[in-house]
Amino acid sequence: MIGKKKRISKKEIKEDKLVSTFYEFQSFFEKNQQYLLIGVGAIALIVVAILWYTNKVEEDNLLAAGDLAKVISLYEQGQYQKAIEGEPGTQLNGLKSIVDNYGSTDQGEIAKIYLANSYYASGDYENALKYYSDYSGDSKLYQAIAYAGEAACYEEMGDYKKAAKNYKKAADTYKIDSQTAEYLLNAGINYMKSGNTDEAKKVFELVKKEYKITQASREVDKYLSQLL
Repeated sequence: MIGKKKRISKKEIKEDKLVSTFYEFQSFFEKNQQYLLIGVGAIALIVVAILWYTNKVEEDNLLAAGDLAKVISLYEQGQYQKAIEGEPGTQLNGLKSIVDNYGSTDQGEIAKIYLANSYYASGDYENALKYYSDYSGDSKLYQAIAYAGEAACYEEMGDYKKAAKNYKKAADTYKIDSQTAEYLLNAGINYMKSGNTDEAKKVFELVKKEYKITQASREVDKYLSQLL
């Protein structure tokens, strides 16, 4: 007589699947452990590299901030060449050295603006333009200053079309009524100089309409009168 077939419970099925899965994983690991360990090692190296880079950037940013604080007084005194070069043989590093060594940090990006301003004030418009255009920091305020700096350089170099374009970009980047109106006024003046009177009129009218209480608005009429 055939015995009654034993019924397998759901619990036993689950346990059996768990056991088979464990052995499958064990077999897979034994066959591929060399590659798995290499992969884990590679991930660990990537994590270490990221941590090292992050710490290095933070350290460099602090060093740049310290150097910038030391040299900024020369800049404010109008000693632009000395601010650019620093004092060789001392701990006073110039703006160019700060940018060369820490230009990718937040403080290094700010140093680019001061360096560009120093070159501009010294009449070296090509180097000023180089560092204004190299600014890539996160601050919209400094980005607007960089665009305006580029514009001023192009204006001095006689490229009024590019000057107008960059003044307009400065105005669009960071909104402070008095400064934005000034950037727009300068954009309009350079559109005039480049022969683009339609765009100049449009910008002047924008200043007059949107920035009524600014100094730039009070100056706009004399330029508009020249377009009649």
